[in-house]
Amino acid sequence: MMKKNLALAGIGMIVLTALTTTAFAAAKTNQVTIEYVPPKNPAHQPIYDLLKERHSLENLQEFLSPFKLQWPLKLLLTGCDGEADAMYSDDVITICYEYIEDLQQYMPAETTAAGIEPVDTLVGPFVDTVLHEFAHALFDYHDIPILGREEDAADQVSAHIYLQTDKEESRRLIMGTVYTYLLEVEDTDPPDMQEYADEHSTSEQRAINLACQAYGADPKLFSDLPALAKVPQYRVDICEEEYEIISHAYQTLIVPHIDLQLANKVFKRNWLPEKKSPMLRPQP
Repeated sequence: MMKKNLALAGIGMIVLTALTTTAFAAAKTNQVTIEYVPPKNPAHQPIYDLLKERHSLENLQEFLSPFKLQWPLKLLLTGCDGEADAMYSDDVITICYEYIEDLQQYMPAETTAAGIEPVDTLVGPFVDTVLHEFAHALFDYHDIPILGREEDAADQVSAHIYLQTDKEESRRLIMGTVYTYLLEVEDTDPPDMQEYADEHSTSEQRAINLACQAYGADPKLFSDLPALAKVPQYRVDICEEEYEIISHAYQTLIVPHIDLQLANKVFKRNWLPEKKSPMLRPQP
């Protein structure tokens, strides 16, 4: 009986190993699909038209093509019944027209004193949000272990991905995203205990964390960012060490799921619109 049980256990292990190997081998590149859902709200039609005209989802689809996934992941642009949100659930990343409409409200009329172009205050947070939700998908698809809050980990992975792009583009993305976080801080009351208890960090924390990660990655390129985000000097002093910790985790947990040869081609392309590119603005 014991020999029979051992034999059955051995067969079970062989089957399990085969299934695991098959699942791993099935992971492949170019697994992101896209869909533009025509808006129900007429106010969102210009957003739909502009993003479709500029092939925004197609560009993101290609940008994410080096990541290996076991099954398709859909990137969906749609209306959310008045909810300004973005989310990942059930193999779908949903970006709401209402979220993009909100980003328009933060666009400056002209280049800021820090040299941030209006277009970057829309494109930066938009790309950051898509990559944040994509990070959640990576954690889910590959059962990646996480220490700490998943939302913070998704922020770190998102930033690390676009820090791999061309230096000018990564700076534009980071600066535009930090700008929007800082405006959110100005437009809202100081956080209360309810907000501190949320699974997401506050806008203040996210701006500082992003600025620190970027500065740690390239202190020369982002030399002015800590001051812009009001990062305390004691935190600035450890940003490079912080970045190294994040980079080590990324190399260990995320890079095995990337086709590096394809990534080297894709990430170094120019993806962003021209700095003076006209963008949608909120109606008066």
